Amino acid sequence: MSKNTLSGAEARRDRVLQETNFESEAGLQHIPPVSFTDEESNGAAAGGAPSLSNGNNTSKTSTPAASTTRVLAPDLLRGTLMVLMAMDHAVVAIRSWDHGQARESEGDSVPVSEWNRPIGYIIRTFTHLCAPGFTFLLGMGVVYFGRSRTRLGWSTYQMLRHFVIRAVVLTLITVLMGLVMTGGKIWFLNAVLFSLAIDYVLAGVLWLILNKIETAMAHGLTPFFVKAIENGERRPLLVGSSLEDERNTDKASSRAVAVSWHFSNAILLVLAGVAAWWNIWLSPTHGHCQTESLGSSQFMKASGNPIVDIWFWPFLTEHVMSGFPPMAWLSFAIMGLLYGRLVQIRPLSSARLNSSTLLAALAFFLLFAFTRIFRFGNLSEGCLHMPEHVANPDRNPYLTSVPSFFYVVKYPPDVAFVCYTMSVNLSLLALFGALPLSVTKRFTILLTYGTSALFFYLVHQLILFSAGAAIAHFFGRKTGETDPFTGEPGVVVESLWIYWGLWATALTILYPLCKWYGAFKKTKGPDSIWRFF
Repeated sequence: MSKNTLSGAEARRDRVLQETNFESEAGLQHIPPVSFTDEESNGAAAGGAPSLSNGNNTSKTSTPAASTTRVLAPDLLRGTLMVLMAMDHAVVAIRSWDHGQARESEGDSVPVSEWNRPIGYIIRTFTHLCAPGFTFLLGMGVVYFGRSRTRLGWSTYQMLRHFVIRAVVLTLITVLMGLVMTGGKIWFLNAVLFSLAIDYVLAGVLWLILNKIETAMAHGLTPFFVKAIENGERRPLLVGSSLEDERNTDKASSRAVAVSWHFSNAILLVLAGVAAWWNIWLSPTHGHCQTESLGSSQFMKASGNPIVDIWFWPFLTEHVMSGFPPMAWLSFAIMGLLYGRLVQIRPLSSARLNSSTLLAALAFFLLFAFTRIFRFGNLSEGCLHMPEHVANPDRNPYLTSVPSFFYVVKYPPDVAFVCYTMSVNLSLLALFGALPLSVTKRFTILLTYGTSALFFYLVHQLILFSAGAAIAHFFGRKTGETDPFTGEPGVVVESLWIYWGLWATALTILYPLCKWYGAFKKTKGPDSIWRFF
């Protein structure tokens, strides 16, 4: 091969690698301009209001300059989770029943001896989907956010700066909420926002690092694939043409990009598994109830160093309450990253994308069933002491009854919790994706909630707990226990009519407010702090 021909092939290879740069287009060729952008990146990819879509846009003629298309299924899922979250927090606001599947807390190695009221058990089982779903969508949104901001010309530093600023804002809101809701008694109330803040930064940093690794790896592998292709082909006696060399370079660079992309996905898969399992490994008892007193005494107790505990373990001190340690929930954000990358690999049809998502949901449910049958990945081993378990001490406790099968530990999430919630959330995502666009657009309320999620979260707390305090004053019954936040005598409101009325009223008030805020933030730039909400 002549020197000029080789130089031309190398130049062609470098150009192909630049065109397939992971940082510029998430490492994928022919990605349609579909933009699922959550509350911080809505409509930013094209600098204007996005059009609507319920699946991937498969047009190969689309270009980044075209108007963006917003995938509605994630918005519908987020909106559904907001409605469920309000249902869960309405229980806390008026204490209609215990906040769990059982009367006792759903904590690591906490013995349980009595199920909650049937309505309480059912609602709690469904509202378990909220925190995992939000964190999963957060990780998924990082992929779309990075791609849309890259189109706007953002640098790696600008993206990292955005991730950090958002985390700081969410942390400050966490501090303010704790002070307001507890009258200054709790200085730091980590009810979920701090976990989302830290996981958002970690997911963003991980995405940026993988982009760099993929680009470097693709550049490094291309020469080896070029040689392999040339050695494996039967070449004519005459020197090959420049066109042939360019084709070989194209093939080689495409293979290098594919290998580096799959390598990064494998890293994410391993990290997600490790992040899910370290809640088991870091448990003081590894999820086994030794005695009732031991299990109860370990839950929500700081080890003496809250600065360390706040990252991995739920704990409660005089002035700090942390129920959502960020590292304990990181697996959901990593899985969101992985899912976001997978759905952007090529322009899939809506049917194929939804069927693949449903298969993933089925795989998670099978894993969940295995945690029950083979008793692994649970933080509740030996902790179920309901009458049916006492009457059948030799039976697998998780197979003794339906409530036992679906009982999972949330604080921190055990592997069974991860598999159960991911299975249902992915099923809902596939269901919403399968709906025709003409039907999907009619879910106006859910779409409105789903596109103003953080705003919804803050305002719904104000509505529910303000109204709940008034309702408890007029309709409450004293329990003789002390409220852990206020120090006042505990009060419960057990009427289902009042509970459902409070929940429905809050959602009714929130709809026009969220609709207004959604219109307001669309008038702001892509780097505006208002888009954080």
